[in-house]
Amino acid sequence: MALQVAAAALGFRLASALLGLLCNIVFPLDQPEQFTVFGTTSPFWDAFARYDSGYFQGIAWSGYAPAPGGRSNIAYFPVYPLLIRWIGEPFGHHHATYYIAAIAIAWTSYVLAAVVFYRLARLDLPVDAAARAVLLLSIFPFGFFFGVAYSESTYLLFAVLAFYLFRTDRFVLGGLCGGIAAATRVPGILMWPALAWIAFRRTAASGTGPPDMAPAAAVRGTAPAGAMVGATTSASVAAGTAVPAAAAPGRRRRVRAAVGLALAGSGLAAYSAYIWMLTGHPFEWAATLQRWGYYPGGRPWLAPLRLLANLATHPYAYLAGDRMAPYDALYGLTGIAFVILVPLVWRRFGAAYGAFMLANLYLPLSAGVFEGVGRYCAVLFPAFLWLATIRTRPLATALVVGFAMFYTLGLALFTTVHPLF
Repeated sequence: MALQVAAAALGFRLASALLGLLCNIVFPLDQPEQFTVFGTTSPFWDAFARYDSGYFQGIAWSGYAPAPGGRSNIAYFPVYPLLIRWIGEPFGHHHATYYIAAIAIAWTSYVLAAVVFYRLARLDLPVDAAARAVLLLSIFPFGFFFGVAYSESTYLLFAVLAFYLFRTDRFVLGGLCGGIAAATRVPGILMWPALAWIAFRRTAASGTGPPDMAPAAAVRGTAPAGAMVGATTSASVAAGTAVPAAAAPGRRRRVRAAVGLALAGSGLAAYSAYIWMLTGHPFEWAATLQRWGYYPGGRPWLAPLRLLANLATHPYAYLAGDRMAPYDALYGLTGIAFVILVPLVWRRFGAAYGAFMLANLYLPLSAGVFEGVGRYCAVLFPAFLWLATIRTRPLATALVVGFAMFYTLGLALFTTVHPLF
């Protein structure tokens, strides 16, 4: 099944690339291109490289360039640009080579992430629902970011690996993946409390996981069989609590869990240490984010309520009177929908997944701006697990059709350099 998932994921990326090319040919650009892959316009390749792609390529090309008191590229975390440099450099020090390496990394990460996400979904869901979760993740309206020169797919890969490995008691490897995820994107460290909760509950004195880490199917006694290779029984794997106490003595498991959690926090710590050596301030990257207009820590409900009020009282005047209003509406309504999903995910799959979503939604919404919220929601994989459990056929079909429609719209807007980033 893993090969089937990988083949489907790669096929979807190819189809999406052809759709992006068509959009780039048929529709005019909303604004001039900030940069191109080959130095001259290429309708196919340039569709993958917009907005933040230039920053990632620039870091890979010449490194970080702090700007004391101003905006700089240190707001972009290092894993993705480092991969671009390591993979692109052997093929020549050319801008086009680095951009193509960035696209290849994004595609490879997405395909691998789809396979790992399927394995993770199988811990909770039967085969058809797990496959549906991968489909919904892929065609999510902002899922096109997984196929362009952005860090989303790389982050998603290491995030789902971290959760999968923690849930199957491979804490050290899971911690390494968590650390890499935390050094890929700013919100990466926000998975740490969820991983800590999983580790705590799975290393409890009883040696088995608690009800809130067991999927609903397992609690009902209908858990899918064969959820992962190497488990002692299919039912214990489906519950995500499978390793017998005899196979992993409690004390050693707790030590491994502690090491894994330390490693999960090491990515942010390492990057902050590097920034400290570079600028003299370990959290200069956070100050730089504020200079880009992000001020997390406010009241996260204010911006969503303001958006809903505008759409309820004067929708046409709002959407037509402000250039950014349509894009804010797309992002904002997506964020609100995911907030609504948090208690549903928490109830069905447990506190770890619910807390992971809640923390990752609080950060952007508390900043009071919707820019990027669609991308942030695209990597909140527990939401797609819950959506895959919808059994009402008309509703499930409408969800797939709606996702596909807005995916096409989002891809077309991004490709033609509308302010969707």
